[in-house]
Amino acid sequence: MSQIREPAVAGLFYPEDPLLLQQQMERYLSTETPVTRCPKALIVPHAGYIYSGQIAATAYAQLLPARERIQRVILLGPAHRVAFQGLAATGALYFSTPLGVIRIDQEAMEDILLLPQVHVLDEAHREEHSLEVQLPFLQEVLQENFSLIPLVVGEASDAEVAEVIEKLWGGRETLILISSDLSHYSDYATARRLDRNTANAIEQLNPEAIDHHQACGRAPICGMLLAARHHGITARTLDLRNSGDTAGTRDRVVGYGAWAFTDPDSC
Repeated sequence: MSQIREPAVAGLFYPEDPLLLQQQMERYLSTETPVTRCPKALIVPHAGYIYSGQIAATAYAQLLPARERIQRVILLGPAHRVAFQGLAATGALYFSTPLGVIRIDQEAMEDILLLPQVHVLDEAHREEHSLEVQLPFLQEVLQENFSLIPLVVGEASDAEVAEVIEKLWGGRETLILISSDLSHYSDYATARRLDRNTANAIEQLNPEAIDHHQACGRAPICGMLLAARHHGITARTLDLRNSGDTAGTRDRVVGYGAWAFTDPDSC
C-alpha cells in the first residue's frame, strides 16, 4: 500500500461526491438525538448508508459535546475480504475519503505491533468497508482534530482483542469505535429476536452470550465488552433496527445497532 489508503467503497456504500456526502452527513446528524454523557466507546453499524447510516448517526451524535477533546480514535472492524489470524495494522500514513485525509497515529501503531497478535497486513485494509464507512462520520463530527488507529480483526480471541484495546485505552482524548452489523439474512421477526438478545448481552457486558451468527464483528464487540468490564463502564443501547425498517424487504434482513459506553468520568 502507498502512504495513503484510498477509498474503496465511495460511490457504493456512501456518496463519492464530497458535497453530496457532506450534505448526507449533516442530514443524518441533524436528527434530534438525546445526549447524556460523552462516551468512551461506541458500537456502530457498517452497511451502506441508506441501510444503516441513520442508526450510526445516533451514536456519532453522542460525540458532539466532546468533539474538542477527542484527539485520537481506535477503530476496530471485522475482516470481510481477507482471511488471516490476529489483527491487521496498516503501513499507510493516511486514510482518505472524499472529505479529505486522516492521519494515522504512527506512534500508537508501532506500540501495538509489539503484541504478537498484531501485524501489518495492508491487503486486509485495501478493500475493507467495515472501517472505511465510519470515516466520513468521524470527519464530520471531529473535523480535523483527530488521528486514527485502524485495525481489521481477523481470527482473534476476545482476550486478544481486549489486550489491544487495553494497550490503547488512553484517557479522555481517546475514543474506541467498534464497527459491526448484527444478524444476517434472517426473516424480520427472527432478526428482531436475535438482535434483541445481542443488545441485552452488550448491555450486560456478557460476551459469552454472543455467538458468531449474531454479529459479523463479534470479536471486536466481545473484546470491547471484556475491556468495559475491567474499567467499570456501562453500555447503553441507542438504536436497534434492521434493513426491513430502513431500506429493504422483510424476508431477508440484516440487523443494525448502536451503543454507547460511558464511565463516571465522562463529561
